[in-house]
Amino acid sequence: MAQRRLLGTAPAPAGDAASHGSGSSPDAMRIMVGVLVTVIVCTLLYCVYCWRWRKRNGETALCCHPRSLLDSLWRRSSSDLPLMDLASILAATDNFSKANKLGEGGFGPVYRGVLSGGSEIAVKRLSARSRQGAAEFRNEVELIAKLQHRNLVRLLGWCAEREEKLLVYEYLPNRSLDAFLFDPSKSAQLGWSTRHNVILGIARGLLYLHEDSLLKVVHRDLKASNVLLDHKMSPKISDFGMAKIFEDDSDAINTGRVVGTYGYMAPEFALDGVFSVKSDVFSFGVLLLEILSGQRNGALYLEEHQQSLIQDAWKLWSEDRAAEFMDQSLGRSYSKDEAWRCYHVGLLCVQEDPDVRPTMSNVLLMLISDHTKLPEPAMPPLFARLRNISLLAPPLTTKTESTTSPLSINDVSITMIEPR
Repeated sequence: MAQRRLLGTAPAPAGDAASHGSGSSPDAMRIMVGVLVTVIVCTLLYCVYCWRWRKRNGETALCCHPRSLLDSLWRRSSSDLPLMDLASILAATDNFSKANKLGEGGFGPVYRGVLSGGSEIAVKRLSARSRQGAAEFRNEVELIAKLQHRNLVRLLGWCAEREEKLLVYEYLPNRSLDAFLFDPSKSAQLGWSTRHNVILGIARGLLYLHEDSLLKVVHRDLKASNVLLDHKMSPKISDFGMAKIFEDDSDAINTGRVVGTYGYMAPEFALDGVFSVKSDVFSFGVLLLEILSGQRNGALYLEEHQQSLIQDAWKLWSEDRAAEFMDQSLGRSYSKDEAWRCYHVGLLCVQEDPDVRPTMSNVLLMLISDHTKLPEPAMPPLFARLRNISLLAPPLTTKTESTTSPLSINDVSITMIEPR
């Protein structure tokens, strides 16, 4: 019986096995080929998606995932980039509570925080809907870590953890210049001495960026809201997300991506996408005239006066009515010699031809020297709205070549020079 059971379980003849194998082999091959084709197609689709995403966001080698961002930054220059963990930032800001919110910028909210040691910090939190992507975040971290000047905001740390991208700065109790300058209830706190010191401080900060630092940097978004004030009301230039480094001896760069803020952009940048240090000089001139007048050079001013602030400044200057341009909150308690010199320099900075505008070294020299003879300024460019865009509308961006009509981001509307 045992032999019979063993014989009953003996293997099938070779011929039978071969016949079964020959029937199942084509099915297995078809399954393997189908899986392989599916993997290849999925891989190609993923590569196309990544290429389009990077092209749309101006990135060529940086993944959008926060962990990849953190690793990329850490590999590049860990000694220059102070890293902070998310848990300590959450504890410092009370989980980004509304009570600690300082304001809302173009790229997300800013919160006040207190570290465990008692130090106050300001945390810039890039929102999920932020127009500042991973490239701009990395740019700001890497750039500002290499720049040290008393008139530049100081970066204390950064964090790219989970879904958060955070920049941690020194806390400046008086916040931004625009909070005082354009608020009738606070503008009186900016006396002439304070305003003059703010003008000189901004000029020194820009001079450092353009000529005195190891890097030649163009800020590209200088405006009142990007100038912070410390407890002594000394200015510090902030927000370097849009800044660019000139790595060679070139004086200008032509880019298809126009960024900046309406009212501050130089005409050659807004229209042709060409920026240089002279683009910052133009923005400084606009800001200087705003500090003198207490008025914002924006769409509301244009709609109310039918011309820009810099056009009004030119008109009053040419008609020898400079006193009418000055902020009424100053009264008569200001140095006319200093004020007229600042006024004159401001008009020199906003000239249409960038080659005619002074460099920041000349600007600072003209501001502080009573013996420097100032050239006569030319008429500033005439601006008209290109299209009626609400400042609250979603921003428009472009990544096309410079031959395409440039659009802009960061609550911007483009201006265009037209003869009157």
